[in-house]
Amino acid sequence: MIKNVFLFLLFLPFKFCIGQTELTNFPAGADPKEVGYRIAHRFITGKHMLHAGKWISYPETFYWTGAVNYAHLTGDQQLTQAMKDRFSKLTSVEQNLLPIKNHVDLNMFGSLPLRLYQLTKDKSYLDLGLPYADTQWEVPQNASQAEKDWAQKGYSWQTRLWIDDMYMITIVQAAAFRATGDPKYLDRAAKEMVLYLDDLQRPNGLFYHAPDVPYYWGRGNGWMAAGMTELLRMLPRDHRDRPRILKGYLKMMKSLKKYQSKSGLWNQLIDQPDCWAETSGSAMFAYAMISGVKQGWLNSKQYSPVARNAWLGLTKYVDDKGAVYDVCVGTNKKNDKQYYYDRPRHTGDYHGQAPYLWCVNALLEDGDK
Repeated sequence: MIKNVFLFLLFLPFKFCIGQTELTNFPAGADPKEVGYRIAHRFITGKHMLHAGKWISYPETFYWTGAVNYAHLTGDQQLTQAMKDRFSKLTSVEQNLLPIKNHVDLNMFGSLPLRLYQLTKDKSYLDLGLPYADTQWEVPQNASQAEKDWAQKGYSWQTRLWIDDMYMITIVQAAAFRATGDPKYLDRAAKEMVLYLDDLQRPNGLFYHAPDVPYYWGRGNGWMAAGMTELLRMLPRDHRDRPRILKGYLKMMKSLKKYQSKSGLWNQLIDQPDCWAETSGSAMFAYAMISGVKQGWLNSKQYSPVARNAWLGLTKYVDDKGAVYDVCVGTNKKNDKQYYYDRPRHTGDYHGQAPYLWCVNALLEDGDK
C-alpha cells in the first residue's frame, strides 16, 4: 500500500508536466506570443466598434482588455502606452462614446477601466469603472416590475436569463472585486451564475441559445464557458457557490470534448457535424480548457490534447496582419436551424479578435493565477 502511494506521488508531477508541455511547446506559426503580437497590435489602429452606433461595444471592450493584458504579460511598453492613449480620448474628445449604465451589454465596459486601475493604481480609472459594476445592482426608477422582482431576490435587475449575460455580468463584477477586494462583487457574480446554471444548462452540459430556441450556438455557449472560467479563477475554494459552478463547468467541458472536430475547432452549431467551423466560439472553448488544465480543474491527460489541438486549429484562421477569419457576426436568437448555418462570416470582427487574446494570455500566464 505504501509502495503504491509512493509511486502515485512520484509520477503525479510527471503527468502534470506532460500536460503543461503540451500547452507550451508549439510549432512555428503557433507560438502564442507571436500570434498575440499580431492580434493585439492590430487593435492600435483599429476603428471603434460601437453599440447601436453610439457607445463602445462589448466586443471592443474585450478586445481592448485583451490587448492590455497581453502588453502586461509580455512587457510590451509600446502597446501599453497605445492602449492608455486610446483610452484617454474617452475621457476627453470621445467622451460621448462612454457607454451608459442601463444594460448588461453596456455595463460590462467597466471591466476595462477597472483592469487599467489594477495595473496602474491611477484612481481615475477606478472612479470611472466602479459605477458600472455598482449600477448592475442599483435598481433605476424606471425599472420594470420583472427587473424589480429580480432585484428583490438578490440578483441583478439586468438579469435576462440569456446565456451571454453570464460573461457580461461576471466580467465587470470580477474586475470590481480585483480592484477593490470587496467580496460582495464576487458573491453577486457567483449567485447569478448558479441561477443561470440551474435554469439553463441542459442535461448534456450545453446551453440552448434561448429557452425557445433549441440550438447549441457556438459563441453563445462560449460566453457561458468563459464566464464560468473567470469565476473559478477567483472564487476561494471554500466559497459556497464554487462546487455548483465547478460542476457546471466540468459537465460542459466533457460535452465539448466530445464535439470537438478533427480541425480542433467547434462548429457554429456545436452538435451538428455538417455545420461550419466557427472561430470565436472555438476560441472561447479553448480558453476555458487551457485555463482548466493549467489551474488543475481538468484532468491533464484527457484535456491537454484537446486544448492543444484547439489552439493549433485556431492559429490557422489568423492572417499575417492579425485578423481572425470565419467569425460569426452578431447573432440574435431565432428558432430556425438554417438561420445559424446561413449567418455571415467576417474577418477581423472583434467578436473573434478578443477571445483569441484570451487564449494567448492564458497560455502565456503561469498556472494557478
